[in-house]
Amino acid sequence: MKAKGTIQSVLAAGMLALGLIGSLGAHASVVVGATRVIFNSQDSEATVKMSNEGKLPALVQSWVDTGNAKETPSSIEVPFTIMPPAARIDPAKAQTLRILYTGEPLPQDKESVFWLNVLEVPPKPTGELADVNKLQLAFRTRIKLFYRPAGLKGAAADAPAQLSWRITQSAKTPAIEARNPTPYYVSFASLEVSAGGKTLKNDDGGMVPPGASAVFPLVGEGIPAGGAKVHYRAISDWGGPIDGEAPLSAAN
Repeated sequence: MKAKGTIQSVLAAGMLALGLIGSLGAHASVVVGATRVIFNSQDSEATVKMSNEGKLPALVQSWVDTGNAKETPSSIEVPFTIMPPAARIDPAKAQTLRILYTGEPLPQDKESVFWLNVLEVPPKPTGELADVNKLQLAFRTRIKLFYRPAGLKGAAADAPAQLSWRITQSAKTPAIEARNPTPYYVSFASLEVSAGGKTLKNDDGGMVPPGASAVFPLVGEGIPAGGAKVHYRAISDWGGPIDGEAPLSAAN
């Protein structure tokens, strides 16, 4: 119980500091060696390597959530457990996270998505540094964790090309809607549409769930018309680009 309380205290302090990171331009020391995790249902576990590239030891806590970044581990119910949930990583050392599926039912006809969180909190200053006023920052890395049942139709790498696209609007601005008929989540890094010699873009990207649709607002001049094409950069299982293009149908 004492260890659990210590971990939760560290997490609470780290979560409070997260809002300061961007404005101070600081950088994490612990690097997660993946941009996403694919948990194949036939495997007993998935692993992710974390490396400390800083000059000081780092305390790291890891957990899985369902998509709400503001939830704390104590309030989350997910069918995964992390081993170890907390670890100290010394400089130039690494730690492997083991992600274990606990067996609660998940859909077997499509992928499910979760998020892996890695929270890095620097150690408390000791010795002469203990009395120095110094702001310590926590860093959280969140990457997608896909649970992939065995026997899904098709291949994940082919899913981006199977989406259909149409012109629509989002908050009265030009947008495109993607419909995903596959059992896989399809993630995009960027999208681009040429209209009347001008280009409209979406550099925020996003994700289209299996059997569902998603709307991507566009920025730029011009209005897309039927017959135009969308040029996309999707993201592979390994975090690499999958570039392609597809026709746009007119708005209904």
